[in-house]
Amino acid sequence: MAKEVAALIKLQIKGGQANPAPPVGPALGAKGVNIMEFCKQYNARTQDKPGKVLPCVITVYSDKSFDFVIKTPPAAVQIIDTVKLKKGSSEPNKSKVGTMTWDQVRAIAEDKMPDMNCFTVDSAMTMVAGTARSMGVTVKGGEAPATK
Repeated sequence: MAKEVAALIKLQIKGGQANPAPPVGPALGAKGVNIMEFCKQYNARTQDKPGKVLPCVITVYSDKSFDFVIKTPPAAVQIIDTVKLKKGSSEPNKSKVGTMTWDQVRAIAEDKMPDMNCFTVDSAMTMVAGTARSMGVTVKGGEAPATK
């Protein structure tokens, strides 16, 4: 018989840096999960990506056991890393803070494909370009994906 799911918890934690301090401790402690066991497993599975922000979906079962899935870093974080910014523009419609190429957008889209709700790389590129635009980053050069 399958275990009954008690809760789903979504967190964004830096790779290899999970600890019982907030936000991890309070979120898991409220559901009765062994916090240190989660931290050990998370840090072991993310030791190859130190310092990168990684979204994590934790499934808590009724017997207080848990499973978790680690997703790819958010598109905004990857854009900031690619363009080498500290943060996005506070007024993206007025002040632009950087530029990136369609090749860079494609690389991010291909990396994010498993976690996105689209079927083609072109549509993923459109989504990543939209995120970049909302951060004040201009996408230049090459060809934009053909949308239908």
